[in-house]
Amino acid sequence: MSPYVFPIQYAFLVFLLGCYVLFVPWLIYTYRKDGFFSWWRFILSSSFLFYLLCALFLVLLPLPATRDTCAMQAENTVYYSLIPFTFVRDILKETSFVWSQPSSYIQLVKKQAFLQAAFNFLLLLPFGVYLRYFFQKREYWKRALGLGFALSLFFEVTQLTGIYGIYLCPYRLFDVDDLILNSSGALFGCFVAPIILALFPSTKSIEAKRASVMESDIVLPVPQLLALLIDCIVVRFMSGLFDVLLPFGWLTELISTSLGIVLGFYFIPLLWNGKTIGTAILRFRLVNEDSGKPSATSLFKRFLALYFTWFIMYTSNAISQIERWMESAFYPFLILFTFGVIVVITLVLLIHGLLVLFSRGSRRFYFDYASGLRTSRK
Repeated sequence: MSPYVFPIQYAFLVFLLGCYVLFVPWLIYTYRKDGFFSWWRFILSSSFLFYLLCALFLVLLPLPATRDTCAMQAENTVYYSLIPFTFVRDILKETSFVWSQPSSYIQLVKKQAFLQAAFNFLLLLPFGVYLRYFFQKREYWKRALGLGFALSLFFEVTQLTGIYGIYLCPYRLFDVDDLILNSSGALFGCFVAPIILALFPSTKSIEAKRASVMESDIVLPVPQLLALLIDCIVVRFMSGLFDVLLPFGWLTELISTSLGIVLGFYFIPLLWNGKTIGTAILRFRLVNEDSGKPSATSLFKRFLALYFTWFIMYTSNAISQIERWMESAFYPFLILFTFGVIVVITLVLLIHGLLVLFSRGSRRFYFDYASGLRTSRK
């Protein structure tokens, strides 16, 4: 089992790294598409990614110790097998299998040729199950067969080309039997999928909840935070552009960031019907509680609430770094004061954010509450 455990271990490590990198983009995608976070869809999608990594690593690992794989092989080595169903002949050659004698079946499952064929059949069987879930209808079995064949062909070509030139010669055989068994496994998985998928929620229940969320015009706190994160990244990018344009000096960062904030959090939503870059990506906008339309006054109040939070944190940190005060006897107290301001504001924002997140939409973030704005998908 060690040849199979080793690739799966590496696949798990890469999977964890992929989750770390892709989790926020996935949240943005799912809240943009559905308006809520579905644990079932997350588990299904992440398990599909983990499965594909396992399948790829099982096919490619372990890698050769040297790039010059040609030197490890005999001259005139054949790197492909184009005769179909050779695995049947190999299985019969290795075993004394007799159809009329069930006791000989045990010998069959112990032989390398049978285990290799069974592995190739099972390799893409889960792929067929996933495709049946994605396509839903049984009539799409042709797609499952075609995509299973395409994925298997990708694996075989990757092996035949030495991972597309990384290795000078192929280190595994291109086998037409692998294409047959892999594709058959994907097709079989498509047909048996309903037995497995009956244990899990259907896509219809997810779509029904999505329609309910969209109809009720609910924007949950998490997509609001994601939109704010995107807007902060946009502001940082614009501030960098202003840094280039402004003359260098100790006020450059303060002025450039202030310009970025006023542009990202006031002028853009003012000119874009209540949408910032982040809210547009997450498919909602800011409107007044009463009128249902964004007003310049409310948007300006929201900008001020965000700006003064940043300004207090920025100035507290900047004051503690002024060199001429470092020799003063009051410098330790100044450091303690500025550090305390930063810690207090951070804790207040953290507690406030957690209260809003766990309120399930009954609370608003302070910058929306202070400005009289609410979120809307309409």
